[in-house]
Amino acid sequence: MQAVIFDMDGVIFDTEHLAMRLWIQAAQELGIPGIAEVYPSVIGTTTVRTHEILAERYGVSFPWEAFDGRIRDLYHEHYEREGLPVKPGAPELLSSLAAKHVPLALASSTHSDLVRRELRDAGFLDFFDVVIGGDMVTHSKPHPEIFLRAAEALHAAPEDCCVIEDSFNGIRAAAAAGTHPLMVPDLLQPTEEIRSLAEQVFPSLYELLSFLLPSGSPRT
Repeated sequence: MQAVIFDMDGVIFDTEHLAMRLWIQAAQELGIPGIAEVYPSVIGTTTVRTHEILAERYGVSFPWEAFDGRIRDLYHEHYEREGLPVKPGAPELLSSLAAKHVPLALASSTHSDLVRRELRDAGFLDFFDVVIGGDMVTHSKPHPEIFLRAAEALHAAPEDCCVIEDSFNGIRAAAAAGTHPLMVPDLLQPTEEIRSLAEQVFPSLYELLSFLLPSGSPRT
């Protein structure tokens, strides 16, 4: 292992549960049925691809601007009031890797400005040598572009990078990039396909830390 590339939502921050609640609330307000069934398919994708998935499910008349705007309003209200919940083990994992001088990248489908703000507010930004957001790539996960770009920015070959992901599309992208995909499931437990692509599946970031750094920081 020469470098580690992290996804953010669902890996560092416990935002997938929050996002699903906000999606459901916005959909109820706008009278959109079945949104809870659609949400898992957009995990790990960019805003553009999310729009496409919703149009495929509901038709081109889907009220995207109203729906997306309401979700953003709800998200910002929650963020200003409470901040983002951090996944258990994330501070220990990041600080332990940084202490070992392991190069770290953040590769998220979220816009890079928001990624940096959220990492900065949580005190995590300085751990990362590279931050790649969804606005910095052309193709959404499961395309491997974002992980290939992160590896290049770290001056590491993809085969020398571990990628930490929680989403199916993220694992698919990491495998397609030729990296070592490591999964810590969040909302969705891995299917047979995803287990075949992920080199290891861990119940939490604490077990992942023990795997990456057997002499790393103990769980507290």
